[in-house]
Amino acid sequence: MLPYLIRRTRGLMTAAAIASILSGLFSVLLIAQINTALNSDAASRANAAWAFAGIALALMVCRMVSTALFERLGQRALAELRSFIAQCVAVTPFAQFERVGSARIQSALTEHSNNVAVLFVSLPVILTNTVIVVGCLGYLAMLSWQVFLFALGVIGLGAVGYHLVHLRAIHYLQSASSEQDRLFGHFRALTDGAKELRLHQSKSRVFMDQILGESVEGVRRLRTYGMSLFVISTSWGQFLMYAFIGLVLFVLVSDGPNQTQVMTGFALVFVFMVTPLEGLLINIPRINMARVAASRIDDITREMPQRQGLQEPRETPALQRLELRGVTHQYYHEQSDDFFELGPINLSFTPGEVVFLVGGNGSGKTTLAKVVVGLYPPDGGEVLLNGERVEADDWDAYRQLFSVVFSDFHLFERLLEAPRDDLDEEGNRLLAKLHLQHKVQVENGAFTTQALSQGQRKRLALVVAYLEDRPFLVFDEWAADQDPLFKEVFYTEVLPELKRMGKAVLVITHDDRYFHLADRLVRLESGKLLAPEQSAGAEVEVAHSVAT
Repeated sequence: MLPYLIRRTRGLMTAAAIASILSGLFSVLLIAQINTALNSDAASRANAAWAFAGIALALMVCRMVSTALFERLGQRALAELRSFIAQCVAVTPFAQFERVGSARIQSALTEHSNNVAVLFVSLPVILTNTVIVVGCLGYLAMLSWQVFLFALGVIGLGAVGYHLVHLRAIHYLQSASSEQDRLFGHFRALTDGAKELRLHQSKSRVFMDQILGESVEGVRRLRTYGMSLFVISTSWGQFLMYAFIGLVLFVLVSDGPNQTQVMTGFALVFVFMVTPLEGLLINIPRINMARVAASRIDDITREMPQRQGLQEPRETPALQRLELRGVTHQYYHEQSDDFFELGPINLSFTPGEVVFLVGGNGSGKTTLAKVVVGLYPPDGGEVLLNGERVEADDWDAYRQLFSVVFSDFHLFERLLEAPRDDLDEEGNRLLAKLHLQHKVQVENGAFTTQALSQGQRKRLALVVAYLEDRPFLVFDEWAADQDPLFKEVFYTEVLPELKRMGKAVLVITHDDRYFHLADRLVRLESGKLLAPEQSAGAEVEVAHSVAT
């Protein structure tokens, strides 16, 4: 992930890095100029003052350019990263998306992406301070190579201690990152389960204290451990710096020519180095956090397709007949702690036909609907469209045949259908048909509000399905949240109108009083079709038996 971002921003990063390196060099020149001025006579100080002013001005310009460019890099990296992840999500098959999990994806799009972007904001500090530390050491070598070798020993001792602590700190940060993925899932449960938590105090208390609370505390504890270790190692490095200054002033430097310049030079440079070195040590953890975050994003995106962008739309063939022939699909069923197998399913659909799919809870009705619409490609058997087998490369085009309102449907802010001149007019006509015209309107291709009840929002989803004008519509328990009036409208007005329009319609339902309106009745239990498809003249007793 990090090499990907660097390749995407190579030119800008090179310019920013050069500005940071120059900033560090000018800082070293500035401290050298200060030491020279402290040990020069009055006659040469005028020239030293002009040199000092020029270096200070160049330092200011380089720091401004470096910081601005890296800030721009950080925002660009964040945008590139989020776009990359979003593109991966958009082209991931639905079943694979479910395995990855929305909580991990949300974590990648927010926290992990931010941590990677922060790296680019930290780079100017890291580069500049690295150059300052290296430059200062070079200047110290010019003053006294014997004392310089001792300084290298002190810095080496600090580096070893820092590295050992650093390895342990990284372990804590990686554990915190894994726990945070689970925490995002708990945050979603906090909002999606708001009603249930308010209706059950003991459940709310257990969730807040034992599940959400422990996860929040786990992230806090692990990150605190990791960052505290970095702080300890930084303090250890600072102590060694001041200890070395004391040794230089009181032990290492003896009387002799130029010893005053050596003493003031070493003391001044080491005091000057404390802040850059501290900044360097503080920002190194950000590199490690960015590495951890990037590796988490890598893990997630490896589970998704790596092609960039959605496929170009292909012409969707007209629907003449859709057939499932010996289709099977298997998935893990949590309630039974076993794999649930759907099928083999033999089922067909034709335009102008309304099919009711009925069965008990957990019988596989919604799974079958997802297989029919191509969200779950079958594990076995075949799907035939107009007599032709749907192959692996055809699924994207195949899915364009369907408009679906699932029980867990989602309404986007705008109507994302292909724009047309009569979109608002047609949308408002449908809203009036569903008695929503006094609550919401379609204006400029968007609903004026979505602050409605669940049943009303489901009617908006029905409007969207109408406007998509696809040849096959699927409704997953659409009427479950509707009052009797709108159930009647749906079954006696909407479905017959769709049939007259030549649409193929699959309705998952438990409303047995309307079973007689179906052209065919299909019963599913434990993933199996229990009876042949019923004709429109099926007896009422059969319908009641199916409902039971």
